[in-house]
Amino acid sequence: MKHQAPPRRISRWLVRLLRVTALLAGLCVLSGAVLLGLAWRAMGSGPVGQRRARIEASPQFHGGRFENPLPEHMGGGWSMLKRFLAKAPHGTPLSPPPVHARRATDFPALQGALAVTWLGHSSLLIELDGTRVLTDPVFSQRASPLSFAGPTRFHPVPIAVAELPEVEAVVLSHDHYDHLDMDTIIALNSRVDRFVVPLGLGAHLEYWGVPTAHITELDWWQEVELGSLRLVCAPARHFSGRGISDRNRTLWASWAMIGPAHRMYFSGDTAMFPGFAEIGRRLGPFDVAALEVGAYDRAWPDVHLGPEQAVAAHKALRAHLMLPVHWGTFDLALHAWTEPVVRTRAAAAAVGVRLLTPEVGQRIDAATPPASTAWWPDVPCQTASEHPVVSTGI
Repeated sequence: MKHQAPPRRISRWLVRLLRVTALLAGLCVLSGAVLLGLAWRAMGSGPVGQRRARIEASPQFHGGRFENPLPEHMGGGWSMLKRFLAKAPHGTPLSPPPVHARRATDFPALQGALAVTWLGHSSLLIELDGTRVLTDPVFSQRASPLSFAGPTRFHPVPIAVAELPEVEAVVLSHDHYDHLDMDTIIALNSRVDRFVVPLGLGAHLEYWGVPTAHITELDWWQEVELGSLRLVCAPARHFSGRGISDRNRTLWASWAMIGPAHRMYFSGDTAMFPGFAEIGRRLGPFDVAALEVGAYDRAWPDVHLGPEQAVAAHKALRAHLMLPVHWGTFDLALHAWTEPVVRTRAAAAAVGVRLLTPEVGQRIDAATPPASTAWWPDVPCQTASEHPVVSTGI
């Protein structure tokens, strides 16, 4: 006969196992509570009152959340998790990319012209017909609600908030952490009197101290005048959310900036959708289109454009110069860090699109744009045929 452990010894083992399990569970809950407490303020606040009423009246709002005109396809959670855990090679640079450090005195007096300075990722300082606009400013070291965790910058910020020239308005596309940064907004609050945002984002800004009178919230196709400049909130195909349960509670958007002599388009984050042609028809043609080209993957084809679709969107918008953004600053996907711009250059050259590829902090005058140069290192990248990204429902 096989030897059997006495029942008392088994019961003692089970008690110890339960105690260890309870201790580990308690530590996990405590750690989660601590992290939530540290991130709580940066997560922002939800819309209530009149702001909530405006949201519920939006044609884009259904069943308690904003919706895209086209459904969103996402890959399986387990397959996506396995790919993220594998981590892509060359996802971050071996050394910081080149940066042009800037001060307010580096910027000439405003004139009736169009110039753009890429500050990294989707942050742009735009000078358009005598008005300066700052898009999606993220000057923090991380795109995260936590100062010690989350995607970290590849390069220094080219200019400090205190060194910015006078800015008439901050324009935001949506509330993801790589586009809406609490510390940057707080720093800008004492320097900028106008924040123009999609529906719902005003709740975050007010929570962080921005006066209600300084916030303008718009739905798609609504617009506001900023001196001689028209800021038009245009559609996009994306999503929103800063916490666990607030997905799509605020709106996402792209922006058309229309001056007396020049027009510029800023995509924010978007997948491919037929709306580009409508935007181009109603608000174009554009002198410059700043289009997101990075953080794509075939597992989430309805979240970002990817390089080839960005070039197609540029043509649909009826734009002259294309400025790739949303690459080269944070590691947010599984491709090589230079792959977005390498593939964008190839796609643009194939159809005759004139491309701008400035270094971070470089100011580009749209009247005398420099030729596109490959200032980034040569690292292995996947091609469009090896890793196609094609949005669904088109």
